[in-house]
Amino acid sequence: MTAVFDETPDGAPVTAQQAGSLAAASQPDGLPGRADAARPDDRHDAALPDAAGPGAGRLDAEPLDAELLDAGRPDAGRLDVAERHALRRVAGLSTELEDVSEVEYRALRLERVVLMGVWADGTLTTAENSLRELSLLAETAGSRVLEGLIQRRRRPDAATYVGAGKAAELAGIVASSGADTVICDGELTPGQLRKLEGIVKVKVIDRTALILDIFAQHARSKEGKAQVELAQLQYLLPRLRGWGESLSRQAGGRVAGGGGIGTRGPGETKIETDRRRIRARIARLKRELDGMSVGREVQRGQRRRRAVPAVAIAGYTNAGKSSLLNRLTGADVLVDDSLFATLDPAVRRARTPAGRLFTLTDTVGFVRHLPHQLVEAFRSTLEEVADADLILHVVDGSDADPQAQIAAVREVLGQIGAGQVPELVVVNKSDAADPIVVDGLLRREHAALVVSARTGDGLPALLSELGNRLPRRDPEITVLVPYGRGDLLSRAHQEGEVLTVNHGQDGTKLTARVPPELAAELDRAAELDRAADSSESLR
Repeated sequence: MTAVFDETPDGAPVTAQQAGSLAAASQPDGLPGRADAARPDDRHDAALPDAAGPGAGRLDAEPLDAELLDAGRPDAGRLDVAERHALRRVAGLSTELEDVSEVEYRALRLERVVLMGVWADGTLTTAENSLRELSLLAETAGSRVLEGLIQRRRRPDAATYVGAGKAAELAGIVASSGADTVICDGELTPGQLRKLEGIVKVKVIDRTALILDIFAQHARSKEGKAQVELAQLQYLLPRLRGWGESLSRQAGGRVAGGGGIGTRGPGETKIETDRRRIRARIARLKRELDGMSVGREVQRGQRRRRAVPAVAIAGYTNAGKSSLLNRLTGADVLVDDSLFATLDPAVRRARTPAGRLFTLTDTVGFVRHLPHQLVEAFRSTLEEVADADLILHVVDGSDADPQAQIAAVREVLGQIGAGQVPELVVVNKSDAADPIVVDGLLRREHAALVVSARTGDGLPALLSELGNRLPRRDPEITVLVPYGRGDLLSRAHQEGEVLTVNHGQDGTKLTARVPPELAAELDRAAELDRAADSSESLR
């Protein structure tokens, strides 16, 4: 069974002068299930509507600690989006199976890809949605999708993934459309990759390699680049191929450097050398990431000592997590209508309508069949979710199958040990979602909230619910603060939750929930004030 869901463009190569227009045309557009809610032009609207009353849900965008990203850069997210679009990668100048010797005759163009999926379980709608998502991933990586094919099989073919007959048909489609890459909607074994590539005569990659390529393009921080490189090397190691497929070059004796007696012989093959170097690089990257994770754990420990509740924003890629963070905290992290736009975690602080301080952490987005190499490489980053007091599970309400998104995210949360963390489901993009679909989600997820990060609808209710869900760690105290210690009263408003304030003749009677260190200082100040009053009365 073949299902073609995208029209074949004319495919004419373009000149270098037209590269800019091609880069702009490569943005994902017009496919079903595409959400339009997270527009870059709306990122600066950080103030909440005044419907909740003056002062309600007041937001605080000041950085919490040194790990905050781009904390001092004005319009950091806007500049990042402009830079990313200006430097859109143009790939596909040639493939490994094509020898192009005349560089000046090569046309500058985007990779032209054909998608291939195997429908082994579920419904046809599920298979088509998965292929549409693969199309969005390909466009995010800088490709132009020509056609998408689905084959109904009991299980993927062990030799070619799609079977010999369908592989021959795929080769004909590739030749007629002028495609230079085939992307399979699944993870191919090394044998399947070589066999299918030999039949279609163009480069073949799988879903895992495509997602790793997107991560490599979008990684910005040192830790993010190291995590992506580690995942790529772990994926590449079992897929290395020798020169000539069946025979690999050998280095030994004088070829290896003229070691003389005792060094002659077949020696180490080139592919063995490559594997050894990759293993050494993997070991080095793991040591570097272990050192970076220590710094991240120190920062988390500082927040725990301050008794600041932590909320992690998790969810499917392009569900609007960064847009929600910008709305709730007034931050300006990168927001783009593309998959896996942000990879590095961003921590910001905010306050509930009652004035209670908490942190919000934006994490990397999830996707169906997220490569296990990425889960392992990003484990230190994903620990932010596992250590959180509450997970804000953001769902794209305008997606064609939001329930599948919820299931995919919860599967990854279980893999990283965050399955037992309390969860609050937030259905985002209500302004673009189908009301019937949203009602169905609310019936399945009884405590879910519906918001729109673009328009601000539902955000006051979300902040109020966050205030009710956050754990109560701070002790409640009632103390008489001397008028001369207004600094402690100010700290109680900043660091804790003030319940009542009564100004009397001898001082300010304060009832509040504050961190233990501040509670001890307030008690000490009240005790000193009482001692001073006693000494005055004795005189």
